[in-house]
Amino acid sequence: MNELWPWMLLAGLGAFHGLNPAMGWLFAVALGVHRQSSAAVVKAVPAIALGHAVSIALVAGAVVAVGLFVDQGAVRIATGLGLIAWAIWHHFFGHRHRVRIGMRTGLAGLVLWSFLMATAHGAGLMLLPALMPLCLAGSPLHSIGGDASAAMTIAAVGVHTLAMLAVTGLVALAVYRWVGLEILRSAWINVDLVWTLVLLGTGTVMLIV
Repeated sequence: MNELWPWMLLAGLGAFHGLNPAMGWLFAVALGVHRQSSAAVVKAVPAIALGHAVSIALVAGAVVAVGLFVDQGAVRIATGLGLIAWAIWHHFFGHRHRVRIGMRTGLAGLVLWSFLMATAHGAGLMLLPALMPLCLAGSPLHSIGGDASAAMTIAAVGVHTLAMLAVTGLVALAVYRWVGLEILRSAWINVDLVWTLVLLGTGTVMLIV
């Protein structure tokens, strides 16, 4: 179980990211409505997942690379402080910096939009509690070297992205075909607030464990 929990966490965070309308499914539905085509929804989801994957891979890769040469305790504390700082910034200023890309955008525009949104939300930082036990000091990979850590990081990003892709696709198609966007007015929760609290809570846990 100790070996499985980081992978389960990565998949769970992928599902959580997929549920967040700001991460892409709402844009995919909007494109489908604008173009009157469910195919537009289906085509949008992989592009959104790709942009998300690139964003988290850059952040996670940078931190893992640093962690191979710096004490894991220092990386953990820096990551915890970074998550808390990002939560505060996102709560007070995140809504002022929305990325705007029009309904006529192509797949490349969707990839760019998703990359910027995932980066602005600190999605890569959120994965670090699961990545650290897999790729940094204290894991078997630390004695093997950077190549193994890089491979494990790629695998982790892949697991997370597949979970995000599956949930984003299911939610986007369900909302487009059956539920409708009216659910956002009557039954949807404030996902931005939940996201901020998760960032804050994760950062706090990393500082005290």
